[in-house]
Amino acid sequence: MMRTRSDVMFFLLLSAFLLNVPASAQEVRIIQTNAAGDDIHLIDPTTNKVVDVILGVEIPHGVSSAPDGSEYYFSNEVDHTLDIVSARTLGVTTKIPLTGRPNNVAVTNDGKKVYVAIREPDAVVDVIDLEEKRVEKRIQTLGGVHNVYVTPDGKYMVAGMIGARTLTVVDTKTDMPLWSMHFNNGVRPMAFEKNPDGSTKRIFVQISNFHGVYVVDFDKRAVITTLAMPELPISRVSNDALQGSPGHGLAVSPDGSQLWSTSKPNSHVYAWSLPEFEFLGGVEVGHDPDWLTMTPDGRFMYVANAGTNDVSVIDTQEMLEVERIQVGQVPKRNH
Repeated sequence: MMRTRSDVMFFLLLSAFLLNVPASAQEVRIIQTNAAGDDIHLIDPTTNKVVDVILGVEIPHGVSSAPDGSEYYFSNEVDHTLDIVSARTLGVTTKIPLTGRPNNVAVTNDGKKVYVAIREPDAVVDVIDLEEKRVEKRIQTLGGVHNVYVTPDGKYMVAGMIGARTLTVVDTKTDMPLWSMHFNNGVRPMAFEKNPDGSTKRIFVQISNFHGVYVVDFDKRAVITTLAMPELPISRVSNDALQGSPGHGLAVSPDGSQLWSTSKPNSHVYAWSLPEFEFLGGVEVGHDPDWLTMTPDGRFMYVANAGTNDVSVIDTQEMLEVERIQVGQVPKRNH
């Protein structure tokens, strides 16, 4: 078959593109931490098999990754460090000392900084300069910080506090706090909905002792509604290991069409449509579901079941569990 000049040019451009794409960017891995161990499981979402295990990070709490997939970042609750792991070798390459006991972590969109929630002894967020590999700044907050997030547009970091019952919005350029909101109970996981231009429209917030989700209008800085999850018969409810957080995991689908939440007492995940909040139903999963992450196309969601030491794979279109993957002890944060 004869090739035209345009065919040859296309082939050359495609080859050049593939040669410049890092190997790590050509595959997806679900990173599943285990809160009662020193191992982290990597799941291939095309096969739903554990394909690798990262060792040596004691009680990993938060997890994130570099935008190009070349590094993974874990907060180490034993050593009080941010542990950097090479995606190629799966070995710890750097341990950056933190200023206290860390919880969750978040990476800026340009991959230059990591924010680390410091729960104690001081109420701060450590700001890590990834080029210098050190804490370059400490952002003071009103209480010990449990979770930190970077908004989808990269303009803001949002810190949530349990004891202070507060979320604080920080400018990622200056690392200066801009505004805060106070709630009637502790601030737990959050997720974000975007406007068409990519800016932040709403924050979804799970609150201690509330079996549902608070909806915050970002511009109005106010709670505009709440979404309650179903209540099951008492014979089907589990109150073990709730830790004051009946809902402890949120995810917005990449296309912005669905909001998902975990329910610890019901051993379910529940979904609403966006933007109108039509209740879509639920899927039963393992015991004590604790965190959620999705594949980039949003078709499959991975639910960390802390009580059964496994991960449920949810088909988000068919609304059913398609796989249950055994992992380590007390799986929680995933990415």
